[in-house]
Amino acid sequence: MHLEKATRKQAKIKMSLAGSSGSGKTYSSILLAYGLTGDFSKICVIDTENMSSSLYSHLGSFNVINLSAPYHPDKYVEAIKLAENAGMEVIIIDNATHAWSGKGGCLELHEKETAKMRIPNSFTAWANVTPLYQKYIDAIVNSSCHVICNLRSKTEYVMTERNGKQVPQKVGMAPMIKDGFDFEMTMSFDLDQHHKAFCTKDRTCLF
Repeated sequence: MHLEKATRKQAKIKMSLAGSSGSGKTYSSILLAYGLTGDFSKICVIDTENMSSSLYSHLGSFNVINLSAPYHPDKYVEAIKLAENAGMEVIIIDNATHAWSGKGGCLELHEKETAKMRIPNSFTAWANVTPLYQKYIDAIVNSSCHVICNLRSKTEYVMTERNGKQVPQKVGMAPMIKDGFDFEMTMSFDLDQHHKAFCTKDRTCLF
């Protein structure tokens, strides 16, 4: 334990980008990562989206760790450590939602724990799952790298007026992750279908 002067350069950004399909999460996160480090070779994408990040390899020579189902939280922790040990400066988790609601994620693990009980108790079943989720969150928050978490949002349609006519427009709603995830982030953005970002949290005061 020691006393030292706080400096902004010491902080590592933990950022979330939430949006529905097509809002530009992957593309935006790669550009943001480059803005943070200025070197594509120091960026690693943990890709759970069927190698979709590789479609943007023309942007620069970033690194990829491809994860497939089941999306157990421990897989993400292992991938984060792998990227850190390789000397990466920015880690993009694309998509962080899968650790929660994807195949083999926390919600499915919870269902299995509940089903194993002689007398099913949903509340008690979380006792074995919550530590796994917390380990995943701790790996993100305590990472020595900047971390950008892409989150899927529930998709809904609203009617908007265009050229005098009512037309459906896809909008992203709440991020598909456990409540409270945003508390762990330095900054959070919501992306709409026009690729506009709306800042919902910002500890840096930049936005």
